[in-house]
Amino acid sequence: MNHRDKVRTMGKRAKEAAHEMAKAGDAVKRDFLEGTAKRLESERRRIAEANDRDIESGREKGLPDPKLDRLRLSDKVLNEMMEGLREVALLPDPVGRVTSMWTRPNGLRVGRMRIPLGVVGIIYESRPNVTVDAAALCIKAGNAVILRGGSEAFHSNQCLAAILRESLRAAGLPEAAIQVMETTEREAVLEMLQLEDCIDVMIPRGGEELIRFVAANARMPVLKHYKGVCHIYVDEDADPDMAEALCINAKVQRPAVCNAMETLLVHQRIAPEFLPRMAEAFRRRGVELRGCPETCRIVPECRRAEEEDWSAEYLDLILAVRVVPDMDAAIAHIARYGSNHTEAIVTRNYERAHRFVQEVQSSLVMVNASTRFNDGYQLGLGAEIGISTSRLHAFGPMGVEELTTTKFVAFGNGQVRV
Repeated sequence: MNHRDKVRTMGKRAKEAAHEMAKAGDAVKRDFLEGTAKRLESERRRIAEANDRDIESGREKGLPDPKLDRLRLSDKVLNEMMEGLREVALLPDPVGRVTSMWTRPNGLRVGRMRIPLGVVGIIYESRPNVTVDAAALCIKAGNAVILRGGSEAFHSNQCLAAILRESLRAAGLPEAAIQVMETTEREAVLEMLQLEDCIDVMIPRGGEELIRFVAANARMPVLKHYKGVCHIYVDEDADPDMAEALCINAKVQRPAVCNAMETLLVHQRIAPEFLPRMAEAFRRRGVELRGCPETCRIVPECRRAEEEDWSAEYLDLILAVRVVPDMDAAIAHIARYGSNHTEAIVTRNYERAHRFVQEVQSSLVMVNASTRFNDGYQLGLGAEIGISTSRLHAFGPMGVEELTTTKFVAFGNGQVRV
């Protein structure tokens, strides 16, 4: 069977499974989620062996350390996956919930009810934990899902797929509700993007090149974000110790993820004292700074930033730094160079914090917290299927509710239109 036939067969099976999933009760879906968490615990060795094969292959291919980090299913990552499954299991089932109801003058009662999206397609790179997170959220929302992971995580993804199928069988759910592609060929991706009659929405997760490729070739709607150019603005009334801790966490903890800080904006009033201490803290952690002329004057060892640095998603230990005259200039910089992903302000001034939240239009705007919190698990969604920076349908981390839509329902008593 060629790629086209294989992918189309997957699509047809997913569409049939989606019909069954839409009718599945919350108790059955909870059994699947809790059962998967138990299986991940009992299959740690099996998962580790598959993941080790991918890590070793990645090293042989020369993958950089940040990409190997995203690929690694450590005990910590596995524990978070299991906890995420249990949290999703406990979330209210959105399917069938009437979100609003009103009565027309003729007595007709009109409302909106949440329903599954149907079949979700997900194309992603590196991080094999996405396989479980995405499957969990799709099943909780009553959807079927087709997953296509990157070649670098092939063995990990196939191992997790087998565990997910075992959990579906045990819960009495259709196995075709979760399908993971067994090929890494690019042609299979192109075929998947043509299945608008089977797949209702496509969600790409990965680098900008992948996401633009999916957006350009998909025949179905795409929920996406191209890149995460995240900012922290350190206000003149910031607590310096807090600001240092937040900036270090946002840049250094995991520099290769989309919610890592890429640009630091500092009010000119505190820059002469704050920037040297930050430069030293960053230097100890191996961070390269690229700054505006004023930043370079205050921190002479800082490399001069080019225009493209302000819109760069480095995904590495590199940070752009700009001194700004006030918060208005910081907001203007974010509006010009940002990617609508995540921004934060560090300040003790309530009025400026409130105005920053009101005027910055990114998917998550934070006060006195690290940008690293733009994550479905951290925000209480149990897990996430991605972060959308396109404002139609979903904006920000996409959890269970974002994997549903609403239909209109109407209840009458014999009304006819005149």
